[in-house]
Amino acid sequence: MPPALVRLICAGVALGAGVWLAAPARADDTALRFERDGALVKSLSRSDLSARCGVTRVEIADPYYARNKTFLAFPLACVLEQGFGKPISAYRGENFFLRARDGYTKPASGERLAEPGGWLAFADAEHSTAEAPGWEPIDRRQVDPGPYYLVWSGPDQNDPHRHPWPYQLVAIEIAPFESRYPHTIPTGAPAGSPAWTGFAVFRAECVACHSINGEGGTIGPELNLPLSIVEYRPAAQIQRFVRDPAQFRYSSMPANPHLTQEQLDGLIAYFTAMQDRKHDPRRALPAP
Repeated sequence: MPPALVRLICAGVALGAGVWLAAPARADDTALRFERDGALVKSLSRSDLSARCGVTRVEIADPYYARNKTFLAFPLACVLEQGFGKPISAYRGENFFLRARDGYTKPASGERLAEPGGWLAFADAEHSTAEAPGWEPIDRRQVDPGPYYLVWSGPDQNDPHRHPWPYQLVAIEIAPFESRYPHTIPTGAPAGSPAWTGFAVFRAECVACHSINGEGGTIGPELNLPLSIVEYRPAAQIQRFVRDPAQFRYSSMPANPHLTQEQLDGLIAYFTAMQDRKHDPRRALPAP
């Protein structure tokens, strides 16, 4: 089967959704939270999503497993509509945060999530039984991707730099990027300057794992506190590491060969600008 070919079989017909989901799961294992501006909108379990969206068997070319994989999944458009109350088309102008259990937090536009081809996988079809949906371990750390893994079935959607592919997904939030991460923004830098170019790179490529001033993902190290990375690493070394971390050490950080030299220079300019815009939330806390 060609990598781009998608085979969709309605599990209610071909597999019997009741068979796959016969074993009840604890709510805390399968609950997916839907939030808006930090407030809980709704929490839906796997059985809730199955009843409302149906179960589909989807075969895709997976970029992390580096081969075709078959998952049991819910249509992403249905999941978002059930969680937030309106069709995904109503949220095209919104910013979403996709939060994983391990601290990975990926921003994504409503336009991107509204594209056809998005699926919320809840089980690896090849590693599941009638009693328990299961998973093949993923990435260098060989972790369990559950409870949910956002996957894409389109022929041009298997690049994680362009489409979000978070696993261990536990929450989806709608909130403006600027309101959730206000201290990541190079306020006062001239419009169109390299610092803003670098901010765009940080927002698209880095913030899912790394934080600036305590705001962002937590799976990777903080990049501005207490020292900025440019205060203890040479710029050329930072750029080499960002482009190909495996030159330096084995890491889960992906290579970024697609970044241009202008973007890498902008990233250094952004880090340099932010070293003068430090906001340390730990120092803002009252003394014990």
